[in-house]
Amino acid sequence: MSKTSVAIIGAGQSGLQTGIGLLKSGFDVTIINNRTAEEVEKGRVMSSQFMFHMALENERETGIEFWGENKCPRGESLGLCVPNPEKAGEKLFSWVGKLDHYGLAVDQRVKFPRWMQEFEKWGGKIIIKDADVPYMEQLAEEHDLVLVAAGKGSIVSLFERDAEKCMYDKPMRALALTYVKGMTPNELPGVRFNLIPTVGEYFVFPALTTSGPCEIMVFEGIPGGPMDCWGDIKTPEEHLAKSKEILETYLPWEAERCKNIELTDDNGILAGRFAPTIRKPIVTLPSGKKVFGMADVVVLNDPITGQGSNNASKCSKVYLEAIIKNQGKAYDASWMQATFDEYWSYAETVSLWTNTLLGPPPEHILNLLGAAGKIQSIADMFANNFSDPTQFFPWWLNPTLTEELIKVHAKSA
Repeated sequence: MSKTSVAIIGAGQSGLQTGIGLLKSGFDVTIINNRTAEEVEKGRVMSSQFMFHMALENERETGIEFWGENKCPRGESLGLCVPNPEKAGEKLFSWVGKLDHYGLAVDQRVKFPRWMQEFEKWGGKIIIKDADVPYMEQLAEEHDLVLVAAGKGSIVSLFERDAEKCMYDKPMRALALTYVKGMTPNELPGVRFNLIPTVGEYFVFPALTTSGPCEIMVFEGIPGGPMDCWGDIKTPEEHLAKSKEILETYLPWEAERCKNIELTDDNGILAGRFAPTIRKPIVTLPSGKKVFGMADVVVLNDPITGQGSNNASKCSKVYLEAIIKNQGKAYDASWMQATFDEYWSYAETVSLWTNTLLGPPPEHILNLLGAAGKIQSIADMFANNFSDPTQFFPWWLNPTLTEELIKVHAKSA
């Protein structure tokens, strides 16, 4: 009996995690990517990718979490600060919640080449090629299933936007990343969110990059506002200077940590914007054959909640289990839709939560965030829910339930 064959377009978090998992389950797997491992390693940073416990556990199940044992700095906390909009340089409130399980941020220029090596070690084949429609037809002819896991590029436009599921039709933030070394560490290392009213958000966390430990600075500017300021930046030096200028202007306590920072490398910067988008998961090729989208191809969230790579890991787990369970049967449109629906039953809640944070926080959420500064168990709960954001519901959208939650924590404090 011949092996079930799967082609995966895209060597990223979901594509490689799924591909390696399938190889270990006896499938024949080919990955198509537009860059070699060396080109990925020597290229520009791709994202900020802080992985929480639940997503890391998926990697561990697949046997590909290579950095947790003393190689990557651990994130053991998640803190939040809101500056006082009426008094510059003062905090309205701030707190730090302790994570029950550490998180990790491994630069994808480190992670993906290592995973590509692992994929080939297990017998997988990597083809370096841009996948256009004629080539996808060829793949669909030669394989039992074609997955599209390339979250960027023209191939994504083949997947139809699902207007019913989309909350926004334009970018909600101007985004920038700055990878640096030399930052003064926090006493309890981890993620630090700063929510700047009417301006945007800044978060920062320890990570591992190609040259060793670093910190990743993430800027999210409200379009048209003072943090929507990256369009005229021409050089890495200008990018770093603008990063420091933003902190000095709005977040002096973060600027204090950055007195001695320098870029990890000239490719350790990124700026851009995109609209949070949900797409229909199936594309019908001219021949009538189907290809199946996953992760960022079908559910693309704003990075404000740091869920992109986490979602990709969770999507991979759902798809991997469904592909293995269906082995020997047809991977037809009904199977594809059912598999996506299973992932969407989780991702829908995460998308809703993320999208709500792109608007001004309602009063009951501000009350909760303020209460976390006084009641440690709320801070800890809030921090740990980032691993599984469905835990924010149903109370997140309900002022009465949120008030009750605060009271329960207050009683046991």
